[in-house]
Amino acid sequence: MTPTSTPMLIRRPDELPSSDITPESVYQNRRAFIGTAGALALGGLVTPSALEAMRFGGGTASAGQQDDKLTPEEDATSYNNYYEFGTGKDEPKELAKDFRPMPWTVNVEGLVKKPRPFSFDELVGKLPVQDRVYRHRCVEAWSMVIPWQGVQLKDVVARCEPLPGAKFVEFTTLYDPRRMPGQARAVLPWPYKEALRLDEANHPLALLATGMYGKALPNQNGAPLKLVVPWKYGFKGIKAIVKIKFTDKMPNTTWNDANPSEYGFYANVNPMVDHPRWSQAKERRIGQFLKIPTLPFNGYASQVASLYSGMDLRKYY
Repeated sequence: MTPTSTPMLIRRPDELPSSDITPESVYQNRRAFIGTAGALALGGLVTPSALEAMRFGGGTASAGQQDDKLTPEEDATSYNNYYEFGTGKDEPKELAKDFRPMPWTVNVEGLVKKPRPFSFDELVGKLPVQDRVYRHRCVEAWSMVIPWQGVQLKDVVARCEPLPGAKFVEFTTLYDPRRMPGQARAVLPWPYKEALRLDEANHPLALLATGMYGKALPNQNGAPLKLVVPWKYGFKGIKAIVKIKFTDKMPNTTWNDANPSEYGFYANVNPMVDHPRWSQAKERRIGQFLKIPTLPFNGYASQVASLYSGMDLRKYY
């Protein structure tokens, strides 16, 4: 990516507990997933007032952020990048309406104790359900604030039992052009793939989402399993995951393969490093007119910057 200033070197900050993102009282009693009619019931809906109360734990957002109101559910579920269902923002909602996400199987492969297929319930069932309200920053310089439900990715990683040599975890989206009509066009190298370093995957902010706005995850938002890594650009948030592979080498990822000069492996939100075709210094919050400043690591630097201590984040973008 095009450098716009001096290298952004990250040093170890004081850590903040993940409970400062969402109050523990909001989610501590949500214990189980219940499968019904091929969808996930989360033990009751979260009311709008409760969602608003969850907002970043009441004040951990940086003073540089102008407005962190929840994005309306209709906007978050109808303005989507999901090329498997079309390249237009409004196409996924329409073209994914008949997609059936259940039953669902995820193959766990690579450097694990026992490679095997997991059913949806085997992979995420009985893990503590988390409610997390996170900023979502697209690489296209628009953003949202979304209430997610799901399980901590580190708990899923532990369930997969990676071997000591594993250093990365790779995720793959379902490839089925009959069910995902956007895959009939070669707009990207299918199937979609993303990956994290294992220490990133084990960070408490990383979430495997199964719901949003207190409901089962909509098809157009990645049902039934979507990765949420709030300090990274949104294209890292792979949807409809059918394979998790552990490896000792950095995996290829779809956008990095498609255009490595524009989309790096790490994809950490960095307002100091522009996209070659637009500035990343500001963003347009969906539903608002004026742009707001973009924060380093999307406002989560206090929690995650230590993962990149000493790295030049212009080079490792």
